[in-house]
Amino acid sequence: MATTYYFLPTRNLFGEGSVAEAGELMKSLDGKKCLIVTDKFLGSCGIADRVKEIFVNAGLEAIVFDGAEPNPTDKNVEAGVKAFNDNKCDSIISLGGGSSHDCAKGIGLVAANGGEIYDYEGIDKSSNPMVPLMAINTTAGTASEITRFCIITDTRRKVKMAIVDWRVTPQIAINDPELMKGMPPALTAATGMDALTHAIEAYVSTAANPLTDAAALMAIKMIRQYLPKAVANGDYMQARDKMAYGQYLAGIAFNNASLGYVHAMAHQLGGFYNLPHGVCNAILLPYVERFNLIGNLHRFQDIAEAMGENIEGLSTHEAALKAIDSIRTLSMEVGIPATLKELGVKPEDFEIMAENAKKDVCQLTNPRKATKEQVIEIYRQAYEGQL
Repeated sequence: MATTYYFLPTRNLFGEGSVAEAGELMKSLDGKKCLIVTDKFLGSCGIADRVKEIFVNAGLEAIVFDGAEPNPTDKNVEAGVKAFNDNKCDSIISLGGGSSHDCAKGIGLVAANGGEIYDYEGIDKSSNPMVPLMAINTTAGTASEITRFCIITDTRRKVKMAIVDWRVTPQIAINDPELMKGMPPALTAATGMDALTHAIEAYVSTAANPLTDAAALMAIKMIRQYLPKAVANGDYMQARDKMAYGQYLAGIAFNNASLGYVHAMAHQLGGFYNLPHGVCNAILLPYVERFNLIGNLHRFQDIAEAMGENIEGLSTHEAALKAIDSIRTLSMEVGIPATLKELGVKPEDFEIMAENAKKDVCQLTNPRKATKEQVIEIYRQAYEGQL
């Protein structure tokens, strides 16, 4: 039987106001001159400056690099490495959601190992320890603040590169719900559905184990209960706090059990059209899982129960179908677009995207093997809204 690995950051902070400890924690990593990697919005709205002040007050130097785009690219990483080297930084703080965290991981990989970001596509391609990396999360969705996954768009090929490397796991992760209050409803919905996708794909993954199962099922329960509340009222701190835990649990699950065809296919939509990752996942999720049903009906029965569905008296197959219905219902409740057509996706791109999805590392643990033609058909169904 194969050895099971389990990856997590060394230290994790939760709760309102926990970001105040970031400066002293960076000292424990021996960071003295930090590059804060964030996006334009957080760089301009005052949050990046507020976080920078925490580090300055702790006696550290901090430089803000706000060049992380919503789907971070090879060019973003290149610019970040230049900023890191030009300013003689020795550590990195990622501030934001998945885009900032992934961009920071890419910068750290190249800064520590040399070469270009393309050199690290695949699994465990680095050889040197990362520079000290702290992740401060502002969204409840990607869980990139705790994972060994780094997704960077290769602008030359229009492909999202999946970099899976245990060395990119941040040493410290901070989930402070106060920093999440500013998320608008649409972003709250998209990131929350991203987290649900992580939990469900991890639970049905061929690499699932009892540890990931426990995290995934609790994540599904929490996200189903609290995501609508967080979308309805972003100032409702209990919902923000529970979503922070829910997405974190989903991150634990997929960080160790990996994912499936939802992510393999969504990565292509992001690479081709620069579309929001969480929205792509949310639209694809019911279609991919409907395809996956025969791979493990009992797991989908568990998912239906975790989603709050009454499955008493139903056959295993009937209960499993309830899981698919429940996913679609939640997606509609929180305002996710119904089809890929609404996002401007073009059917003529299905074939090349399907070919690329078949090469994506995430598809390796999908519970049902798929041909290129079957992947194209799933894209078509999600495009037309025909489940």
